[in-house]
Amino acid sequence: MASDLITPQPEFAGILREQETFARDDSNDMGNRINSWFDLLMIQSGIGLAPSMVLALCLCSALTLAGVAFVWQEDLLIAAISGLLGFVAPIVVATMMRARRQSVMMNQMPPMIDELARAAKTGRSLEACLQVVANDTPVPLGGELRRCTDRIALGLPLSAALDELPVRTGLVSASVLATALSVHRETGGDLVHVLERLATTIRDRIQFQGRLAAATAASRAVAILMIALPPGILAFFLFRDPNYIDSLTASTWASRLTFLAIVLQIIGSIWVMRILANSKKT
Repeated sequence: MASDLITPQPEFAGILREQETFARDDSNDMGNRINSWFDLLMIQSGIGLAPSMVLALCLCSALTLAGVAFVWQEDLLIAAISGLLGFVAPIVVATMMRARRQSVMMNQMPPMIDELARAAKTGRSLEACLQVVANDTPVPLGGELRRCTDRIALGLPLSAALDELPVRTGLVSASVLATALSVHRETGGDLVHVLERLATTIRDRIQFQGRLAAATAASRAVAILMIALPPGILAFFLFRDPNYIDSLTASTWASRLTFLAIVLQIIGSIWVMRILANSKKT
């Protein structure tokens, strides 16, 4: 008896589509770490574009700003600096989008967990409770939950379906929730009590982060001012004297020192931004 052939169906075309990434699983070098960070940024920002498209957007932005700066000043150094700023600008926008999205999802976590606990009190299965909560939770957290429930509907175990939730959200609370649900699936226990305690813990965490942000507001403002002040001063001198860069880089040593200052400014900015991001990490 001949078996039926599996024919492609357009309504299922995107179910098993692989997600485009730059990072490789078999490498741990610095380049692969940067690729992994970039992949996570694209996923957690919810930008909805492939990493290659965002990289192409960075290149287009760099070429545009570099071209405009060269036409305006006719100086290669200014054009190079403008191109670097243009290349970084989309990444900065994506980073801001990720921070805003994570803040919204963090505030959605306690009500979502409370609703999950109420659904568990009705005696439904954990999969059915997740489906109800995913349908009632608005985006962006609701979209990630619906992605997990879709994976469960395709036959994946609960623990495997929830593996992507901490990665795609970038929240420690999502990792704790996924671990709690997976452990309950394996060992059982009072799920309602665990969820209620988890919701209370997340609320306390949000309040603590709010107090921390208020206490360190002045320090964060000074750090941002330190990042923005050197480019602002350079822009002021360029606006006042278009030949300022030529005078600044008139000798070989001056050119080297200027280039070193730009590199150190970039490294310091990245360092300060990482410190600020870690202080707000949820």
